[in-house]
This record gives sequence, structure tokens and C-alpha cells, in this order.
Amino acid sequence: MVKYKKLLAVIDASGEQQKALNRALLMAKKTGASVTAFLSIYDFSYEMTTMLSVDERETMRQAVVDDRTEWLTELIAKQVKDKTVAVDVKVVWHNRPFEAIIHESIEGGYDLIIKGTHEHDSLKYVIFTPTDWHLMRKAAVPVLLVKEHEWPVGGNIVAAVNVGTQDEEHRSLNERITQLALNFAQTLQGQVNLVNSYPGTPVNIAIEIPEFDPSSFNESVRKHHEEAMCTFADAHGIAREHCHVREGLPEDAIPAISKKLDAELVVIGTVGRQGLSAALIGNTAEHVIDSLDCDVLAVKPEGFVSPLQK
Repeated sequence: MVKYKKLLAVIDASGEQQKALNRALLMAKKTGASVTAFLSIYDFSYEMTTMLSVDERETMRQAVVDDRTEWLTELIAKQVKDKTVAVDVKVVWHNRPFEAIIHESIEGGYDLIIKGTHEHDSLKYVIFTPTDWHLMRKAAVPVLLVKEHEWPVGGNIVAAVNVGTQDEEHRSLNERITQLALNFAQTLQGQVNLVNSYPGTPVNIAIEIPEFDPSSFNESVRKHHEEAMCTFADAHGIAREHCHVREGLPEDAIPAISKKLDAELVVIGTVGRQGLSAALIGNTAEHVIDSLDCDVLAVKPEGFVSPLQK
């Protein structure tokens, strides 16, 4: 079972659809967790009030916070039908929503951040905001990004792992991803599927080294990953028919298999790369998430410390 006790649901200020809140309420009902409906607000007209006194500016700021708190309290009263679910309301004034969310997750000791994604109305694809990317890179706790996809009983849950690695950080992350997927599967009465991709033969090697046999090399790589997958699956009690090993890039393989399975949730690791390396290399998780049409649970390695906490 999922053992989260405190859920942080990020409220959409537009008020159109509260996907994160709805998902948090569903999880709370199944797990007994408490929910905090969290809204970070900032009125940029506040920057133009420097001619006012400190007290006048504070009064203006507090009036906006009070107005949004009242709106959110009324929203909760309408949407929370199950009175056994504990829901708190918190509205903060901050000009960087991702910082407000992460600070709240740290200070409040939350187990999970839940945030809705936005869909482009005419083009029908999901738009990830800078806040989404910052949360995936910098939040220490798992981040659940909610899309327009239900969580029916018996649905498929995908755990994206890298079983061919010898790197200890990635091996530890594999364990964490799989355990979370199994916990969600138990809570939702779903089925865990393991997905692993491996690279094909580098074309330049095949060209530059005449005696190199790309077919034989590819076969050995495939066999290595399949054997590693079987060993990993057996250790976690996952049947081999629910294991998927595919040649290619993770950003191609994971979305393709998730679509084939009509997955409700994909659990994926993100190393939280920062700075220039993130700009030049990018995070594999972010490339994958962009192509998925279901909820995504982004997980950090064990011991990850948010840069906002340092």
C-alpha cells in the first residue's frame, strides 16, 4: 500500500479544473492521508505600489491573500464530499510558485506533491510549465503530474527502469521506482509492468571497424538486458509477461509501451540535473514525460537534497 500520510495538492489559480485536488482526494480516500490544498499567488501590480507606505502595501497584499483564501475555502467545501478526508487550505504570497511549493513540502514534511498539467485546447497536447520542470528537477519528494486520465481498478502501472546499469545510484533508483510502482498497484489494485530500453549498435563503430559484427553485438546487448530484466523482475515478484525490453531511446520506448498498455501511471526516475549540464544534455525523464498521455510520478534518487534546502 502507498504509505503517504501528507499530500500537497497544488491548486490551479484559474479554477477551471482542479485535477491535482481531485487526484489527491482519491488517494486520501484510499490511504487515509491528509490533504493540503496549496495556492501560491502574486499580483504583479504590487510592484507598482512602491509609492505607498509599508502598511498600505501590506494591507493590499493581505487583501489579495484573504480573497483567494475565501475562494479556495468555498471550492473545497463544494468539492470535498467525503467528510472523513482531512483537507487544509493554505494560500501564500510568492512570485515564484515552484519555490513556494518546494519550501512548503520541506517545512510541512509532505510525502508527495501533486500538480495538474495543462492541455492546449486546440492542439490537444499537454503543455508543461516552468513550474512543472522546476518541481521535477528540484523537489526532493516525489512529484505526481496529473493529466486527463482516470485511475480505474485493475489498470496498468509502468515502472521505467534501467536494469542494465552497474551504477549504484541508478540501481538504487531502480529499486525505489519499482517499490513505489508496487505500492501504487496494491493501493489501486493495478498491475505493474517493467519497461527497459537499451541502445542499438553505434553506426560509426560499424563503419570504422570492418571486423566489427553489429548483429552479434546487438544480440549480446539484447540478451544482457533481457537476462538482467528477468533477474530484477524475479526479485520483485513481477511475472515475466509484464516485462518489456526494447531497443531504442527511453523517450521512444517508454511512451510507446505505455500507450500500448493504456497505462494509468508511469513511475520514472529523474536525477535532478541542474545548470549547464541540464541545458546541454537535458534529462531523459523530461523527454519521456513530454510524450506520455497518463499521470507521471517523478522520483529522485535516495538521499537527494533539494537545492532550495541547501
